[in-house]
Amino acid sequence: MTQTRSVVLGGGSYLPSRVLTNAELARMVDTSDEWIVQRTGIRERHIAADGEMTSDLALRAAQAALSDAGVDARTIDLIVLATSTPDQTFPATAVTVQASLGIDHGAAFDLQAVCSGFVYALSVTDSMLRSGACKRALVIGAETFSRILDWTDRTTCVLFGDGAGAIVLEAQQQPGNVTDRGILTTHLRSDGRHKSKLYVDGGPSSTQTVGHLRMEGRAVFKHAVAMITDVIDDAFKATGYGADSIDWFIPHQANKRIIDDSAKKLGIAPEKVVITVDRHGNTSAASIPLALDVARKDGRVKAGDLVLFEAMGGGFTWGSALVRW
Repeated sequence: MTQTRSVVLGGGSYLPSRVLTNAELARMVDTSDEWIVQRTGIRERHIAADGEMTSDLALRAAQAALSDAGVDARTIDLIVLATSTPDQTFPATAVTVQASLGIDHGAAFDLQAVCSGFVYALSVTDSMLRSGACKRALVIGAETFSRILDWTDRTTCVLFGDGAGAIVLEAQQQPGNVTDRGILTTHLRSDGRHKSKLYVDGGPSSTQTVGHLRMEGRAVFKHAVAMITDVIDDAFKATGYGADSIDWFIPHQANKRIIDDSAKKLGIAPEKVVITVDRHGNTSAASIPLALDVARKDGRVKAGDLVLFEAMGGGFTWGSALVRW
């Protein structure tokens, strides 16, 4: 019996032109390249230009994805944009992208799950495609985290960067087994008891300000590996696959130590792990599609490959997705 799957038609990404190195940061706050690299693996990150908004980054990534997929923007009937740094409180940044692409039908909305946003967006979009609510969708992760950083706080300002990534998904009939193309399974979690460990200290309803990012780094690190492996184990149980079956592991790019420890605990070989945190920093909801686009363009991710995504973010939120390319 056939089954509707959300199949990836193409992808794209965009990074602002300005690169901020560790050496430059060391002239701004009390830190060093050695300290940042040793603790995070980050060497540089991209920063949006003055006047360059999240919608601008998202639009460029979406256009690249549509071009790669070879489809007309007007065939898109759903846009889900994962972001924690929207252009405005409302309307959704997704509708700005929708209008810029010349789309005047279907639905477009933002999804806010911080660093887990792209995985959450994949899961929501997959459900809508499989239900028949839409046929072809753009899933975007886009952030300008530089706008919510306290540039005097050396524990946080060194970690984050700006960027966007996108994929085009289409509902297609597949044979109905775990060798199908497309999204095979997604698993989402959250636990609001941990919200004070990673949050922004502002908002329309609380302070009437945007606020700045605040984080208890050690607490986040402590929880990350256990939470990440939890949802990946669920993906394996749902499909019957295991670590040896995975062609590529593309995790949220927050910290190289977390990525390495997670892969080791799961038994995923280091050569299967895609790492871009050294070049991009933590781009929150944009990090997975950015890393995916790098791995596609350099020839690692190919048709038929089994790709595992995972992410954890403020809330705490976390999730996984297993996709056959």
